[in-house]
Amino acid sequence: MKEKGHLITAVEHGSIAEELGIEPGSKLLAINDTIIEDVFDYRYLSQDEDIVLTVIDKAGEEWDYDIEKDYGEELGLVFEGGLMSDYHHCSNKCIFCFIDQMPPGMRKTLYFKDDDARLSFLQGNYITLTNMTDKDVERICFYKLSPINISIHTLNKELRVKMLQNKRAGEALRHIKTFVDAGIEINGQIVLCKGYNDGKELDYTLTHLEEYLPGLKSLSIVPVGTTKFREGLAPLETFTAEECGMVIKQIEPYRKYYREKFGTSLIYASDEFYLNSGTPIPPAEEYEGFPQIENGVGMTRSLIDEFDEALADFKSNPQSTDRLMKCKFTFVTGKAIENILKSLLERVSNEYPFCQTEVIGIRNDFFGEKITVAGLITGQDIIAQLKNREIGDYLVIPTCMLRAGEDVFLDDLRIHDIESALQKNIRIVKSNGISLINVLCSDYVPVHEREVPYEQADSGDSRQA
Repeated sequence: MKEKGHLITAVEHGSIAEELGIEPGSKLLAINDTIIEDVFDYRYLSQDEDIVLTVIDKAGEEWDYDIEKDYGEELGLVFEGGLMSDYHHCSNKCIFCFIDQMPPGMRKTLYFKDDDARLSFLQGNYITLTNMTDKDVERICFYKLSPINISIHTLNKELRVKMLQNKRAGEALRHIKTFVDAGIEINGQIVLCKGYNDGKELDYTLTHLEEYLPGLKSLSIVPVGTTKFREGLAPLETFTAEECGMVIKQIEPYRKYYREKFGTSLIYASDEFYLNSGTPIPPAEEYEGFPQIENGVGMTRSLIDEFDEALADFKSNPQSTDRLMKCKFTFVTGKAIENILKSLLERVSNEYPFCQTEVIGIRNDFFGEKITVAGLITGQDIIAQLKNREIGDYLVIPTCMLRAGEDVFLDDLRIHDIESALQKNIRIVKSNGISLINVLCSDYVPVHEREVPYEQADSGDSRQA
């Protein structure tokens, strides 16, 4: 048996593994003589009531543990790396890839391009299918890894090859049919690029989605994001306000068709199209349960409705007034959501004049002014644009500007760097309506973990895969 295995970094207290004397530093080789490739093999094979666990201890000695347990009972092993294997690297050179548009000198993790179906299932990342083998597809179908998020972009095979700059990009679309035939649910996305997959090409793609229903549950359309760092890359233009409105009108007949025939509108334009064109944000029912909210579809509507409910509850409690602080709060965000956020917070200040709020949309000088989402604002841009400006007693920053679970901006500045430069205390706010109100209160609790922000950064993650 190949002595490679998966490093065990911890053993949970009171677990089966602890009772057996398995120690951190040992390596898991196999379950029932089946080599473990990744976390899905481990989870699947460890479910049974009777299993044989093959482990190499720290001294290099191999042990077989015969285990009798309840079905589904956890063994208590913790491994190095969530997938128990290396991430699958992207093999494309997409014309719209955000990672290719980043400046040099940033932290290494920001340049890694994943295209891993396992991360699609576990974390919601979007994949292009181009680096998948038939064995990879079979494993997804066998383990029923559903839903899978797929970056479709276009159903024109030749155009997909051109846009992804990968000769396998067109043929890889066949895997979508394999998945839906196996009962795997699919969420799709199109990064819409002006002059490529828009116009008649978008019509072609939306017309041919029907062959993937009912397995295809949703399709989001997001506009390409371009930075000022595109030297040597394919020319791309962003959509004007008028063109964003035209995209919304273009997809509506298809939404109506799929709604009448299949009971779902299926196709959703991302919030940027509405915000950029000034088109009213649709009501919640138009989003049919918000299947793609983490892809920037319906976040604005969700925030508005949550805020309405939270403010109504706040006003109905006679003691709420005592919680609000008698000072001024300055909220920073991206240009895209600036006016929406301002209209919400003004309602608090109008109702309670002693608690003042202002919203400042930060111009993205780091990546370029065409990038307007809050999630791509850097610490240095905040400092540069606020240092000579009178701001409130507290500066409020959304979680989406920070690395998950940390206080680090994209440019590696930290919260304390902003506080030091501006001589202001900072409060971090989550994305929901309750948090927008609670951040104004004396019993505010600091945020230590990231949630879905007002808007999703259209960076080199799931949005631009």
